[in-house]
Parts: sequence; C-alpha cells; structure tokens
Amino acid sequence: MNDSGPFDLVDKRAVLAALIQEMDKALAVMVQAANIAHTAATHEEMKPENDKDTRGIEAGYLAKGQSVRAAEIKRALRELQALPVRAFTKDEPVIAGALVVTKDTDSQARAQVFIAPAGGGIKLVIAGVSVQVVTPSSPLGDALMGKRAGDQVNVLAGGKKRELDIVRVS
Repeated sequence: MNDSGPFDLVDKRAVLAALIQEMDKALAVMVQAANIAHTAATHEEMKPENDKDTRGIEAGYLAKGQSVRAAEIKRALRELQALPVRAFTKDEPVIAGALVVTKDTDSQARAQVFIAPAGGGIKLVIAGVSVQVVTPSSPLGDALMGKRAGDQVNVLAGGKKRELDIVRVS
C-alpha cells in the first residue's frame, strides 16, 4: 500500500511531547482545583451549624477526590515520560508507542492513532495533522494491539461497526 502524503509528516516524538504537555496542563488544573477545594473544606465558614450540615464533609470529599485524580495524572505522566520512542519495522505488531495510520474501508478516510499508556481520548494536531490518542484498553486500541500493517480490524464506535485497514505502523 502506498502511504505517502501528510501522514509521513507527523513526528512521533512531537506527538509524545504534545501529549505530555496536555497532561501537564491537566495536572496543573487538577492540583489548583484540589487546593481550592481543600481551602474551602477547611474554611471557618464550613464548620457545621448543626448535625444535618454536611457542607464541610462534602467539600472534604471533593478535595480528596481531586487530590486522588492529580496523583493519577502524575502517575500517567511518569508512564508517558518513560515510553520509548522508536521506529517500528514494516512487519512489527502494534504495541504501546506505535503511531498507526488507518483507513476506513467505507469512507476511505485516513486517520492517525497514537497508542499510549495514558491520555486516551486526547486529540492532538501535529504539523496540521490530527492524531487521536488511544490506550490499549480502549475499543480501538484493543483492536489494533498486536496487528500489523496490512491487517484489517473491526471496531464498534458510536453503535456502528467500522472496518479499518492498517496502512502503516511506525
């Protein structure tokens, strides 16, 4: 299959760097939210006025949840920072770290998918090309894992079955 065109322009290192940058932003927002929630939970006005007043408890739960989410994002960032960026040979299977070019068999639309241990659902634009980040546990990531260029996968997306040709794995 000829896979020339704008898909050759995407640099996997740039994809990973952009993904790490997006996750860094998400972490900063979550840490700020956790700090605000903690401050609110411990504020003098949050002391209960009676035995039915749970404002302080609820604010504490929110602060705890946001702190847990911040820790999850930190862990995800460490995984992404440790992800090796390497070239794949023509016959290698898809694993985490692969950039996969797919072609929809119905519409012939091509897409680039980056398989990452975290950050699933994030859409990046690199050199004017859209790249979808998926994790191996997502429906598309699961369908692609272990496949090779030239294989076809079936994915259920939005209640509709899609057939995708794997054009390239890099």
